[in-house]
Amino acid sequence: MSASAEQLKSVSGLQAGTATNESLLARRQAAVARGVGAIHPIYVERAENATVWDVEGREYLDFAGGIAVLNTGHMHPRVKAAVLEQMEAFSHTCFMVMGYENYISVCERLNRLVPGDFAKKSALFVTGAEAVENTVKAARAFTGRAGVIAFTSGYHGRTLATLALTGKVAPYRTGMGLMPGGVFRADYPCALHGVSEDDAIASIHRIFKNDAEPGDIAAILLEPVQGEGGFYVATPSFMQRLRALCDEHGILLIADEVQTGAGRTGTFFAMEQMGVAADITAFAKSIAGGFPLSGMTGREDVIDAIGAGGLGGTYGGSPIACAAALAVLEAFEEENLVDRSRTIGGMMTDRLNTLAGKYREIGEVRGLGAMVAMELFRDGDIHQPDAELTGKILATARDRGLILLSCGTYGNVIRLLVPLTVPDDQLGRGLDILEDTIASLLG
Repeated sequence: MSASAEQLKSVSGLQAGTATNESLLARRQAAVARGVGAIHPIYVERAENATVWDVEGREYLDFAGGIAVLNTGHMHPRVKAAVLEQMEAFSHTCFMVMGYENYISVCERLNRLVPGDFAKKSALFVTGAEAVENTVKAARAFTGRAGVIAFTSGYHGRTLATLALTGKVAPYRTGMGLMPGGVFRADYPCALHGVSEDDAIASIHRIFKNDAEPGDIAAILLEPVQGEGGFYVATPSFMQRLRALCDEHGILLIADEVQTGAGRTGTFFAMEQMGVAADITAFAKSIAGGFPLSGMTGREDVIDAIGAGGLGGTYGGSPIACAAALAVLEAFEEENLVDRSRTIGGMMTDRLNTLAGKYREIGEVRGLGAMVAMELFRDGDIHQPDAELTGKILATARDRGLILLSCGTYGNVIRLLVPLTVPDDQLGRGLDILEDTIASLLG
């Protein structure tokens, strides 16, 4: 290596054992785009199941799960083994150029797992936003219509089309101008904030009266449990009313299960608990245990409305990610992780409800399965969302060894996305840290 190369390596802090969180933060600020967020000033060196260690050797319990990507935990042995085995064979051909069996196998499994008593087909992509965009493409191709109804506080991605669907301006589209048209916003039901199911349905009828007739609408798209929006849960009765409305007007129902899927809500897909099936389901995140894989599964006639070449992508359905996904599905079966999701959800909800009984700042505890959150308000006033307290809880818990995430339109919701493989003692310890953190801040 030349002297100049040695100097560059030294200056960059790349020599073994020299990196610190502070030095990496400085390098990040110099090299990485400002628009890429940074929730915690921690840089990870290794991870296992629900535990991560940073570059300085500090240990943390991970109750964020890479934003709901690690339902099977960090480096699940099945996933790791499957990926290594696939790497020994080949890493990429592009499925559209030369196919491979595990892509087909993943589609076959998802066709069986996604709710709906009808013939299904699937297509695989890379990101959740890509999956959601393709559901809209399929709906438009099938119906011959262009409009889409999405909901307040919904989150569907950061690409240009999915930003139009996402019901939050800051920070996702600040300064970017208007998004593509044809998207109409309905109210998501939320009893805590005074939006009833009747109000939400009425908001759709207002769209039909004021903005677009039903014959202009290709699809109604929503998350069964809102993710970034604050973990608000749609009820089966509301979903059934949406299904009836869609059927009445020839509109397709699309379920964005990117965050709710892969067992997070106590069933493999949240729509299993809603009493009706969506026409198309988008999935991603935990389906491949930390490897980038997404897709859509839906009615065969709807998915096949797009002709050959209209779907795909260079890296869509990577053989490595497909191998990981099949290992994730095996882990769910062998380790009963759907049942575990309900158990963990009950344990977290019980602890948070006990805290809510002590501190009026906790306005509500809610969720479905192991997708659990609490919403915080100043002095218990639901008209004063407390993002400041939320930030303090995240920072203080981190200092005590627990990684958490916030969410919500006003940044005042703390969400728990602990791996479903977490041991009971670690789950309890993490909840103890959270409880001690809140007590230290609220007295």
